[in-house]
Amino acid sequence: MTTGPQSSIQGLIGDALRETNELARKEIALFRNEMTSNVRALFIGLGLLVGAAVFGVVALFVLVDALVKWLATVVHSEALAALIVGGVLLVVAVVLALIGRNAMSLSTLAPVRTSRQVREDARTLSERVSG
Repeated sequence: MTTGPQSSIQGLIGDALRETNELARKEIALFRNEMTSNVRALFIGLGLLVGAAVFGVVALFVLVDALVKWLATVVHSEALAALIVGGVLLVVAVVLALIGRNAMSLSTLAPVRTSRQVREDARTLSERVSG
């Protein structure tokens, strides 16, 4: 019956396999959490772009109406008020579009924390194996 170095090697291999399995499960959980967060941000960006489109269409209608009123009445206050409202809606649409575009960039979908954690774990495992 050999209980010397061979059984301790088997124990070490068993420990390494258990730790590797646990590490893989944790990395997958981290990846899932990060991707869920990134996809949520993508949908928020998409919603902001839809909002920007709605405000843009409303602004276009108001500006067209203001232009028609301005041409019809030649600089009365009703046309000026409609131009101010249309301009404000257009500014809101531009701001929403810029925010939405930034939220939907592909770089926000990359699992940065997961890849950093995998690199750190690989470095730690290689140090444990070699040291």
